[in-house]
Amino acid sequence: MLKFKQGEYIRKKENVILVGNSGVGKTHIATALGYEACRQGLRVKFYTAAGVINELIAAQQEYRLNRLEKQWLAPHLIILDELGYVPFSKMGAELLFQFCAARYERGSIIITTNLEFPKWTEVLGDEQMTAALLDRLTHKAHILNINGDSYRFKQALAMQSETT
Repeated sequence: MLKFKQGEYIRKKENVILVGNSGVGKTHIATALGYEACRQGLRVKFYTAAGVINELIAAQQEYRLNRLEKQWLAPHLIILDELGYVPFSKMGAELLFQFCAARYERGSIIITTNLEFPKWTEVLGDEQMTAALLDRLTHKAHILNINGDSYRFKQALAMQSETT
C-alpha cells in the first residue's frame, strides 16, 4: 500500500480497482487514498456509482453534459464507489461508459466493487459495452482483490457476545 500512498499511480494516470465482498474495507481504502492525494495537493472527487449516474442523467436531460464533461476531467483522481450494488438503466450504463472513457489516460479512477469482472454485465446490461469499459479501466490498472469477513458483521457479533 505504500506505493499507493505516495500517489505515483495518479501521476501515471493509472487506475485502482478494489474488488471484494461487502464490508471488507474497500471504501475505507479508497477514501484513505483520496485523502492522501488531497494532502499532496491533488484534486480528488468522490462519487457513488449510482450518484454519478443520477448526475449524468440529469445533465443529459438538461443539455449540459458537455459542460459537465469538463468537470470530469478536472480532478487528478476520481473515486467511484459501490459499482455493482445497483443495476443501471441502459442510459445510465451508457453515460457511465462515456464518463470513464473520457477520463481514459487523462486521469486516475479508483473503483470499489463487489462484483468480479465477468458479472459486470449484470449491472451494465450490455456485453460489448462492458468489455470496452473493462478494457479501458483495467489497462494500466492495479487490481486488488480484497476478500474476507465483513468488519461490520464481525463488530455486530462481538457486540452481541458482550451483551449475552
